[in-house]
Amino acid sequence: MKELIYTAVFIGMAALLAILLFIMFRSGKDTGEAARETLYTPGVYTASLTVGGRNVNVEVAVDSQSIQSVDFVSLDEAVATMYPLMQPAMAGLEEQILQKQSLEEVTYSDETRYTSQALLGAIETALQKAKNAR
Repeated sequence: MKELIYTAVFIGMAALLAILLFIMFRSGKDTGEAARETLYTPGVYTASLTVGGRNVNVEVAVDSQSIQSVDFVSLDEAVATMYPLMQPAMAGLEEQILQKQSLEEVTYSDETRYTSQALLGAIETALQKAKNAR
C-alpha cells in the first residue's frame, strides 16, 4: 500500500512539473515575439552636430515600431544662413527615412553629400538612443 501512495505522489509531482515547464516555456515565447515587434522605446530623441562652431540638434520622434519625424530643434538663424543646404538636405532625408523606415539605401545629391552624411550620422545616433532605451 505504501508503494502505491509513493507512486501516486511521484506521478502527481511529475505532472505538476510538466505543467509548470509548459507554462514557463510557453510564456517565454510570447514575450520574445512581443519584444521583436517593438523596435524603439516611444519618445523624442536628440543628437548634436557641430557645424561652424555651433551645435545643431537633430530630433527624431519614434513610436514602438516606426520613425514618426526627423527634424531640427530650433535651428539657429546664423547656421541656416551660413549653411543654406542644411534645411533642404534634412527635408530630403526625412522624406526618404519616413518612407523606408530605415537609414539603409538613403540617397542624396553630390551637392549635399557632406551635409547629408553629417545629418545621417546625427539621425543614426538619435535612433540608437531610441533602441537602447528598451
